[in-house]
Amino acid sequence: MTLPQDGPPDLGKRQSEMNAAVKARWMAFLFEGILLALLGLAAMIVPPLASLAVTIFLGWMFLIGGVAGLFVTYLSRQMPGFWWSLFSAALAVLAGGVLLARPMQGILTLTIIVGAYFLAEGVVTIMYALEHRRELSERWSWLLMSGVMDLVIAFIIVAGLPDSAQWAIGLLVGINLVLGGASMVGMALAARKA
Repeated sequence: MTLPQDGPPDLGKRQSEMNAAVKARWMAFLFEGILLALLGLAAMIVPPLASLAVTIFLGWMFLIGGVAGLFVTYLSRQMPGFWWSLFSAALAVLAGGVLLARPMQGILTLTIIVGAYFLAEGVVTIMYALEHRRELSERWSWLLMSGVMDLVIAFIIVAGLPDSAQWAIGLLVGINLVLGGASMVGMALAARKA
C-alpha cells in the first residue's frame, strides 16, 4: 500500500511558519493591540459618543451595502429571486438612511436589539449548560455563570431604557475593544519571547 504524494500539507511545518510570521511582526501586533485598548478605554470613558459613532457607522454600512445590493440586483434582474433581492437591498438603504437621519433614535433601537440578544443568549447558554452538566462535569458551571451574566446584562439594559441607550452600546464596544487589544498585546509579547 502506498500513500498518495499529494496528501495534506505538513501541519507542524505550517504551524512553525505561522509562528515565525507572528514573531517577525510582533511589534505590529503590539501596536494594534495598544491602539485597540486605547480606543476601547476612550469608548468606556465617553460611552454616549461611542454609541453615536457605532450607530452612524452602522448607518453608513447599511446604506452603502444597500446601494451596492441595488446595483447588483439590477445587473442580475433575470435571475430567480429578483424581487426578494430588490426588497432586501431597498430595506438596507432604508435602514441606513433612518440610522443616519435619526441616529439618537437609532441608538435606542440598537440598544433594544442588544438587550434582546443578551436575553436570548443567556437563556440558550443556561439551557446548554444544564443539558451538558453530566458530560462537562465541573466545567458546566462556567457556562451556567456565563448565561446568568448575560441575563443580568440584559436586565440592566432593558430595565434602564431609555436611559441605558446612552451608554450600553458604547460601553459594550469599549469593553470588547479593550479585551481584544489586551489579547493582541499578550500575543505580541508571547511571540517576541518565542
